[in-house]
Amino acid sequence: MLATASALLEKIASTPVRTVKKVALAYSGGLDSSLCAALAHQRYHVEELIAVTVDVGQGDEEMQVAVQKAEVLGIEPVIIDAKEEFATEWLPKAIQANSSYEGYPVSTSMTRQLIAKKVAQLALARGCDAIMEGSSGKGNDQYRMHNVFKLFAPQLEIVVPVRDFDLTRDEEEEICRELGIPVTEVMQGGDDKTLWCRSLASGAIRLQQEVPDNAWIWWKPLTQVPETPTEVAVTFERGVPVALNGKPMGLQALIGELNILAGQHGIGKIDIFEDGIMGLKSRELYEAPAAFVLLKLHHDLEQFCLTKEEVQYKADVDRQWAYLVYHGAWFHPLKEALDAFITSTQQVVNGTVTADLFKGTIDLKRRESDYALFFPEIRGLQSRSFNQQLCGPAAQIGGLPWEVLAKRQTKLAAG
Repeated sequence: MLATASALLEKIASTPVRTVKKVALAYSGGLDSSLCAALAHQRYHVEELIAVTVDVGQGDEEMQVAVQKAEVLGIEPVIIDAKEEFATEWLPKAIQANSSYEGYPVSTSMTRQLIAKKVAQLALARGCDAIMEGSSGKGNDQYRMHNVFKLFAPQLEIVVPVRDFDLTRDEEEEICRELGIPVTEVMQGGDDKTLWCRSLASGAIRLQQEVPDNAWIWWKPLTQVPETPTEVAVTFERGVPVALNGKPMGLQALIGELNILAGQHGIGKIDIFEDGIMGLKSRELYEAPAAFVLLKLHHDLEQFCLTKEEVQYKADVDRQWAYLVYHGAWFHPLKEALDAFITSTQQVVNGTVTADLFKGTIDLKRRESDYALFFPEIRGLQSRSFNQQLCGPAAQIGGLPWEVLAKRQTKLAAG
């Protein structure tokens, strides 16, 4: 049973917390960070609160909601536009690394760390003694942001009100209503939208909960998709998309256009069980039409252009890369080393891959690259490129270990 607002406020008032004077708040305008702003002066005795809103591609509507809520809270956020940095410095690495953690195209994992870096840098520049953020004690973001805060501003206190007061989502909503803070979430758990991927109600989706069609921004159910396919051709240079359908385009614009095109064909919906940083499973919903398409086409181009050994070894590197980034280690020395290896492999990942988008599928049609290692005139069964008789002795030598195994099995069977 949900406690009354007065009981919750009494619980908050009786919970001992550290006091801080000048605080930089990672402010998104969502439920958590709005509550942080409301409690900063009341419970932490903050004398000066600097709300910092970092734009990583959440869109004009969400940014406007953040500003409107700030007016209600009596604060004026400092807005940092990080879209270009995210699109040019972070996302290329994610695409080159075929980034997927258990089926999730790594996104929020990155933006939380980018936001934390910006907030920490501003906090130091403004002479703050603490940083505040709205993570839950049950989620992943508390670890990601803490790591980055401690790397860029190790001397500052970190204050996390939702965790400090052990609040559930329902309790947060009740307190916000009592304090006159608008609750604007479409689904409980919030909406985290970036250029690359959108997370719906993270950590709050129940096992059998159905998600209404209108909860999605880009993705369309198959009952609403076109009856004819749409052909897309993506050109890559060094593993990074640089053109769509022959038109040179920055990554930010390309992803935006592809989100719409692929989403209209029912591509990009993700509904998975995810193993979080604490090792506990949650049901997570994402929509990432552009990521679905670009990661598939990029991986295909890699298999076209890289050697067998590179492809197989890089799969392990990619998996470790995604694991590190998901677990809040974007700035870890090992991740930097993996970046160096991945970047070296991408020098030959150049070309254009064409596919049809149709009813939830991505049907590869053409691959073009001057760097390809596919030569049908050598490998094709129709060609006479080398004397096949030469392979007989090679197969015999290669089969010797299997003869040895057979001898051992015979001896063991004889007792």
